[in-house]
Amino acid sequence: MTREQRRLAAILAADVVGYSRLMGTDESGTLARLREHRQQRFEPTLARHGGRLVKLTGDGALVEFPSAVDALSAAIEFQQAMAEANKDLSEGNAIVFRIGLHLGDLIVDGDDLYGDGVNVAARLEAEAPPGGIVVSRAVREAVDGRLKARLQALGELSLKNIVRPVRAFRVEWEAADWKATTAPAFKAVPDQPAAPAPATSALALPDKPSIAVLPFQNMSGDPEQEYFADGMVEDIITALSRFKSLFVIARNSSFTYKGKNVDIKQVGRELGVRYVLEGSVRKAADKVRITGQLIDSETGAHLWADRFDGSLKDIFELQDHVTTSVVGSIAPKLDQAELERAKRKPVENLDAYDYFLRGKATLHDMTKGSYDESLRLLYRAIELDPEFSTPYGLAARCYAVRRICAWFTDKDGEEAETKRLVLRVSAIGRDDAVALAWAGFSIVRVCREFDVGAALVDQALSLNPNLAVCWALRGHVSAYRGEHDAALEQMTRALRLSPLDPEFHLSQANIAFVHLFQGRYDEALVWANKALTRHPDWVVALRGAAIANALAGNVDDARKVMAHIRKLYPTMRVSDLKYDHPYRRPQDIDRVLEGLRLAGMPE
Repeated sequence: MTREQRRLAAILAADVVGYSRLMGTDESGTLARLREHRQQRFEPTLARHGGRLVKLTGDGALVEFPSAVDALSAAIEFQQAMAEANKDLSEGNAIVFRIGLHLGDLIVDGDDLYGDGVNVAARLEAEAPPGGIVVSRAVREAVDGRLKARLQALGELSLKNIVRPVRAFRVEWEAADWKATTAPAFKAVPDQPAAPAPATSALALPDKPSIAVLPFQNMSGDPEQEYFADGMVEDIITALSRFKSLFVIARNSSFTYKGKNVDIKQVGRELGVRYVLEGSVRKAADKVRITGQLIDSETGAHLWADRFDGSLKDIFELQDHVTTSVVGSIAPKLDQAELERAKRKPVENLDAYDYFLRGKATLHDMTKGSYDESLRLLYRAIELDPEFSTPYGLAARCYAVRRICAWFTDKDGEEAETKRLVLRVSAIGRDDAVALAWAGFSIVRVCREFDVGAALVDQALSLNPNLAVCWALRGHVSAYRGEHDAALEQMTRALRLSPLDPEFHLSQANIAFVHLFQGRYDEALVWANKALTRHPDWVVALRGAAIANALAGNVDDARKVMAHIRKLYPTMRVSDLKYDHPYRRPQDIDRVLEGLRLAGMPE
């Protein structure tokens, strides 16, 4: 007996208000207007939000979406576009839709969908006002706080042929928040073709298959599980990045789209990739469901879609399954042996893994308090699973940043702890690129062990040559070692792999110092200011700007920057940096100290 196929999805039902009346008044005109609205408003809106048209029903449509956020975004955009298209038309010529949305389990039969979930969406559509949208409680819980819209409770509705009452909500929105991007209103006599819009600046595609994995929607209805969905995506990115035949955009760039309504074609242009993977994660009790779809960013075509169900104890097998399916879709000639090598479970203990994910998320706040909290969480992960290598590497990172920002409280003790963490990574993390890269950077920055650190980051790059953070940290280590040309090349490569990385300021600040050491003070100032635009208080960028201005003869500007540094770091002194610096070449150290003195840093 064939097993019934089911999947969780958001289903949209749309229908024309008063269709029979419109057809009776003007059959040909109504059909022409309906066709125009479908082609120029409805179908483009679905494409932007990953909707799949299941079927047309004369004057209506049934559409499937991988997430409730995408479904409601598409519904609002379409209704807003219709309102603008109809604003200059008489009531007799205007076509108005009602829309209903539900999130539920659906029966799959080829390309068609059946079941209670479809029926609920259709019945909710009938409850919507003309031009309006009504959604179920399941949709409301999935989108709460994610979109610029208000959901007004309608109470428990008794819907035709639906056994149980359904709690429903009417959607309200401000037109200014949902500016239509579709075609103008229907006209009997079309205008002359407009001149083509100037092409949007796009990154050139690499000479290999390129992919970005966008944040998966957390459909658990529990904000506390956001970190779980994010961790799942990071694992998929890491697994894909292990393939030398793929160009994979880094996590930090992909996650700039988190919580946003995205146009897949625009994402492809902005990140310079051909393929985009998006999906959703639903976690409840000890069960998890993952959905994913692969889209060609140039055409908007859906190349692959699947759903994966399992228990939390098998979560990494599910991740491997997703990765296998994606890679098999975009690069069918890949060596399967490399795919098997990529299947690595970072930890068996989910409690430890949860602590690790929380600790990693806390790092991005870049404050002393956030780094203290991150260390606490990472040490808890280590305590629960001493063989899980990545928390050791990120804990070492914490000590490196504490040293950079003069946040340390026990210099000798933290140096000893950094060495211990790095040795532990070397022992248990030989296949963990992230842990090795941060361990290598940290042993250089905290302990000035230049050769050991370079070897560790090189080992990370041999494991994962598409991981942007590895190239960035290798560039930092090269700069510390005095290998300036190599440093620029490595950090530039990191920026290309992660073109929207919110931690760009770290590499930009170090690029500024490389230009300083090569006597290019104006160029150094440009890069320091780029970093400060992203993170105005990043101490490395501030020091770079002060030194570049001072050595370029802009002493007044240098002293203004120094005043800001002293306000943020009042105890920082030239003597501290003289003995606590990461640079191997004496001439590089001398240039830094000279610039700081000219800028007015106390001895």
